[in-house]
Amino acid sequence: MKYIVLTLLLISSLWSADLEWSDDYEASLKVAQKENKDVYVLITSASCRWCRKFENTTLQDESVLKMLNEKYIIVHTDRDMDELPSWMNAKRVPKHYFVTAEGKEIFSFLGYWDSLDFKSFLGDVDKKRKEKIKSGEIK
Repeated sequence: MKYIVLTLLLISSLWSADLEWSDDYEASLKVAQKENKDVYVLITSASCRWCRKFENTTLQDESVLKMLNEKYIIVHTDRDMDELPSWMNAKRVPKHYFVTAEGKEIFSFLGYWDSLDFKSFLGDVDKKRKEKIKSGEIK
């Protein structure tokens, strides 16, 4: 019983963070188009300890939350329960995808990352986006 209560508290801490999570990828693309933002998709699974660590550390960092809120519509999915496009490979989790509002991949990476490293990846996403715009791969 203790483990169930603890698990529920840990999960609820993710949802109480200052991010507005969605589990609907298609609906999030529509919101991203309206708000002129990209989409960040976090794919996890219920049995993944690194997913919980990422949710309970990195995603609780105020500077990370601010960066995500400014530029992205946020989607959190479970690879075993939620529908995602077939091109999103999530054999291992946590998996991070950054896509345009039109659903084109900008950048993706795998694993748990602490706040400092994750913020560095967010900078990499910006660079990759600019490169892809310049090459005409995305708008």
